[in-house]
Amino acid sequence: MSDVLTQLAAVLETRKSAQPDSSYVASLHAKGLNKILEKVGEECTETLIAAKDAQRSGNSDELVNETADLWFHCMVMLSNLGVGPAEVLDELARRFDLSGLDEKASRQDT
Repeated sequence: MSDVLTQLAAVLETRKSAQPDSSYVASLHAKGLNKILEKVGEECTETLIAAKDAQRSGNSDELVNETADLWFHCMVMLSNLGVGPAEVLDELARRFDLSGLDEKASRQDT
């Protein structure tokens, strides 16, 4: 599963230096972090609405599509900030055997 994230991260890195008129990702980077964050927020909202619709309808197709859009734009954000998916996956792995309550409490201490 993480192979897809690794491959996507590699593509995103190459697109950072592409011409903005030839690549959606390059156009986001050219517009700056604020535009990328705006897109993350927009996709987050659309994902939340799709989740509510999926609960009501029992059909999760749109939820899956919107979540993919959200993850994609989060990956663009991470790329813009020089963070790769491996760092996020490592953090998830670190938390794997922790109680959610214990993990949350440990973050409040810092």
